[in-house]
Amino acid sequence: MYKGKAIKWLGLGLVSLAYTSCSVPALVQRAENKSVPAAFVTDHDTTNAAQVQWKKFFADAYLTSLIDTALQNNQELNITLQEIEISRNEVKVRQGEYLPSVGLRAGAGVDKVARFTNIGALEATTEIEPGKEMPEPLQDYGIGAYANWEVDVWHKLRNAKKAAVHRYLASVEGRNFMVTNLISEIANSYYELLALDNQLAIIQQNIEIQSNVLKTVKLQKEAAKVTELPVRRFQAQVLHSQGLQYQVQQKITETENRINFLVGRFPQPVQRAKNGFDNVTPQAVQAGVPAQLLANRPDIRQAELELAAAKLDVQVARANFYPSLGLTAGVGLQAFSPGYLLKPESLLFSLAGDVAAPLVNRNAIKAVYSSANAKQLQAVYQYERTILNAYIEVANQLSNISNLENSYRLKSREVEALTQSIDISNQLFASARADYLEVLLTQREAQESRFELIETKVQQLNAMVNIYRALGGGWKE
Repeated sequence: MYKGKAIKWLGLGLVSLAYTSCSVPALVQRAENKSVPAAFVTDHDTTNAAQVQWKKFFADAYLTSLIDTALQNNQELNITLQEIEISRNEVKVRQGEYLPSVGLRAGAGVDKVARFTNIGALEATTEIEPGKEMPEPLQDYGIGAYANWEVDVWHKLRNAKKAAVHRYLASVEGRNFMVTNLISEIANSYYELLALDNQLAIIQQNIEIQSNVLKTVKLQKEAAKVTELPVRRFQAQVLHSQGLQYQVQQKITETENRINFLVGRFPQPVQRAKNGFDNVTPQAVQAGVPAQLLANRPDIRQAELELAAAKLDVQVARANFYPSLGLTAGVGLQAFSPGYLLKPESLLFSLAGDVAAPLVNRNAIKAVYSSANAKQLQAVYQYERTILNAYIEVANQLSNISNLENSYRLKSREVEALTQSIDISNQLFASARADYLEVLLTQREAQESRFELIETKVQQLNAMVNIYRALGGGWKE
């Protein structure tokens, strides 16, 4: 009879386990799309500037020194390094979950049981040895080892550990992406600082030229060749340039402090090459082929690892529908007196196993499973979006470089023509063959065109830095 009942309950248990295993809800999944165009332009050259180390890409010793200091002291980068350490510890936590847990336990206590109870009556009539009754109150001493282990039948714990590993590697790629952005931000700010120095020098040159013209106009007024009006107009022009000089100086201070913040230090002068802006030249950058972005861009690599972790999370959530197998074991010594602990009769041990599976009210498990799948789809879209964004960034910078080259060439010719017109207008004005307004207009246009030329060159340098970043350069040692 008992055998029949046992078989009956065993069969019922197997049916329940089969039900829980076969009733996993189906979810819509989507594979990621890694395809990219064959080339950015018609050129299929695989030479890629992202393979060049940043110390070789940037030739300015002052700039490389700033970048090197920033990689050591930048606070945001150091915060990211601690996040990597947190991710590394999470891997250790997940790894320990699917290994057996073993511990030691020791204890001592005392227990007084009421005499007129079944346990009290048994203790009163029990002899440990002939002529020796059970001591009262009863003491209890024990020492032993115990172990617990959830057998990872469905690889739930192993997949959770693998997901943690992928997220740790993703955090490393996140740090690499931050390094790339930090290097490009410092380089762009440094070139902007050189450009501001150049603008300040131009303003000071213009102030000198305008002051000389103002002296000439004053002499002409004294000789009754001109009226007070041109004197005031030229004087106003000098004052305007002097005011513009302080605006540029303020921009220099703010740019220096932005660099100091990135480097992780308090405000101080930023060392830079004298006349460095005139000597620096935008270098040609090889873009390679779009497929190389998948390996070179840290943000793409990070998104790929996050996607792999999200896929494993789905497997972990799916395993919650299946039965779990647990084993517990223990061995030790226990007695009411320390003197009996070393006797064989004090030995105790246990070994047990249990199988558990969800049967009813599984809404929480289904919700976790659905959420894990939604996060996986989210990671797929994020991965595809990152690839698309990387390709567009490179394409935009390649177009920008080409257009800026043409713009700089034309702007240089414009500056050359206007610079020559300044001398011509001054000579004509001195011989009374040109109106003072023509001189003023010529000087103003020449200064604006030189500023625009500087701005165009800064944009060229920024485009060079930005495409280096867009290609994934800067993070490789």
